[in-house]
Amino acid sequence: MSIIDTDRARASRIRLAHLRQELLSPVNALLGYAEIMHEEASREGRQDILPDVNRVLRAARDLADKVDQLVEGDRENNATDPAAATQEQQLRHELRTPLNAIKGYAEMLSEDLADISSGALRSDLDRVLLAATDLLPRLDRIVRFSADLGETNLACDQTGAAMVSELIRSLGPVRQEPSAVTETGSILVVDDIEANRDMLSRRLARDGHRVASVAGGQQALQALEHDEFDLVLLDLIMPDINGLDVLVRMKADERLRRIPVIMITALADTESAVRCIEAGAEDYLPKPFDPTLLRARINACLHKKRWRDREQRYLRRIEDETARFERLLLTILPRQVIGRLNQGEAMIADRFEGVSVLFADLVGFTEHSARVTPGATVEYLNRLFSEFDALAHELGVEKIKTIGDAYMAVAGLPDPNPDAFAAIAKMALGMIDRLGRVNGHFGWPLQIRIGIHSGPVVAGIIGTHRFIYDVWGDTVNVASRLEAYSLPNRIHVSQDIARHLVGPFALEPRGSIDVKGKGKLEAFFLSRI
Repeated sequence: MSIIDTDRARASRIRLAHLRQELLSPVNALLGYAEIMHEEASREGRQDILPDVNRVLRAARDLADKVDQLVEGDRENNATDPAAATQEQQLRHELRTPLNAIKGYAEMLSEDLADISSGALRSDLDRVLLAATDLLPRLDRIVRFSADLGETNLACDQTGAAMVSELIRSLGPVRQEPSAVTETGSILVVDDIEANRDMLSRRLARDGHRVASVAGGQQALQALEHDEFDLVLLDLIMPDINGLDVLVRMKADERLRRIPVIMITALADTESAVRCIEAGAEDYLPKPFDPTLLRARINACLHKKRWRDREQRYLRRIEDETARFERLLLTILPRQVIGRLNQGEAMIADRFEGVSVLFADLVGFTEHSARVTPGATVEYLNRLFSEFDALAHELGVEKIKTIGDAYMAVAGLPDPNPDAFAAIAKMALGMIDRLGRVNGHFGWPLQIRIGIHSGPVVAGIIGTHRFIYDVWGDTVNVASRLEAYSLPNRIHVSQDIARHLVGPFALEPRGSIDVKGKGKLEAFFLSRI
């Protein structure tokens, strides 16, 4: 057949489909309204009218069945056949019988519902009557439908003809060659009949797909466990594990649930198709299937899977970037503060009681760094402060900031720490030990001064660009002064700190010192026992 003849045949099929739709739509509408009316009467408990409603519904179903058989049948009509007129007259009678029954029972119901002027039940009954009335003049055209099948030029009204022409234009010319394969992938064919597996596998391999085939549900699950597939063509009726159970198991598996599944089965009932789609099937194709249609559906499934896979890759990248960003934030802010920011808090400022504050400063750093290269200075500080950061993490101490060669940390915020005094003391002692190890590695002679005080503080975030989580208050100032008045490689603590460390730690009284802005303060040097 030439391309022109094929185009004409398709145009004829489209016009025929339009005509079939025009004829069947009022019948299906009538049946639909009757079903809705039955549901509404049952829901309202109208036992007084349910018998007549049931009669209307039975007649509507009878009419729909007769029209469906007539329209979809292969009756050969011949306008010149003397028996044609008699046959058409008989068909008209067969269609009018249920239609007249619908009208009769509906009119009786209308009388029973005369006291109801509104509501869903009344509205549905009016629609049934209107649909039945409108359908009567269409019966002749329905009866003549089979004769229309043989006509070269199918009649359409002006609007219908325009719609048909527009659809033909959108679909484009018919191709003589099969639809092009736009996507290829790895496909698993599951069917217990060897001939079906062989036929499908050969078609798919010819289209460029990598194909594996198995004879049952259990083998399919094993193949899916050990290999990667882009699509599964799954038979529904199989002796060991049926296709629906295989589908349900796939969709319950985190690794397999994104693999699209097309059900290909000889069971072509609507209920089975709906159940498979609800269970997660991408498509449902009854046997015998059209190869061109199967190819198109495979292309569509693979294309969607490619987009889903790409989406998953993007999501993983976003998750990785988010995790990296959060790790970066953790080097700047406490975890609890990051959580509050993520929840939308614009300003974070809190008061904490009983916080232990530590200040540390390297002795002689400025003079020594002037004698070495900038790279050596940065490498030393990075190694030393990384050791301090690791120690703080081990002890549950929160690093606040570094300024040049100074280091500040606290214990007791943002979460309360019942052992904050011991933690900050261990932090200070450990800093001296780790400074010694880093000095030994670099051959540097630096020492450190440390000051610790405890009391109430205010903590919060300052700035919107390169922001910082900082701590303020008199407690911070005193700790800073204690560091400034300390001695090399000694830990200078206030009396408030000392009274909490007696016993586990050794304390050496220093006496009173004159602290700027605070006057006389009792101070102690801390050392381990």
